[in-house]
Amino acid sequence: MTVCTGNICRSPTGEFLLKDAAKKAGLDVEVDSSGISNEEEGNPIDRRAGKVLTELNINTSSHTAKQFKKSDFESHDLLIAMDLNHYRSLQRMAPTDEAAQKVRLMREFDPAMEGKDHGDLGIYDPWYGDEKDFYITYEMIRDAVPGVIEYIKAQS
Repeated sequence: MTVCTGNICRSPTGEFLLKDAAKKAGLDVEVDSSGISNEEEGNPIDRRAGKVLTELNINTSSHTAKQFKKSDFESHDLLIAMDLNHYRSLQRMAPTDEAAQKVRLMREFDPAMEGKDHGDLGIYDPWYGDEKDFYITYEMIRDAVPGVIEYIKAQS
């Protein structure tokens, strides 16, 4: 499960890119996304994030924003935070040390970020920017996706 603030920009972009990559890799995995906040609950993907994915022939019409629940720790093997504040929130919400170990930052999986300080691994919120920011966010997520796929394969 990918996790961001409202589940309308970063985490659904991660969800759809991971679903596409898993399918291409022949992996039978369930990929989902959510937001720390319930502010956007029920809303579709942000039109700018949707535009980026539509250009990749990825249909996002099924997406409806939802809030992360503590039960997601039980139902998911990997929780991928998009930014440091999401990472910290998930760490605080984790009911056990084992659950907290499921939480990772998306950019931890990007080989170009290897050796970087944990504080440098966040993906900023494109919602406050313009269309260009959504492409930058997409590129950051895209670059980490192969690493996530390799991690999943290694865990199988």
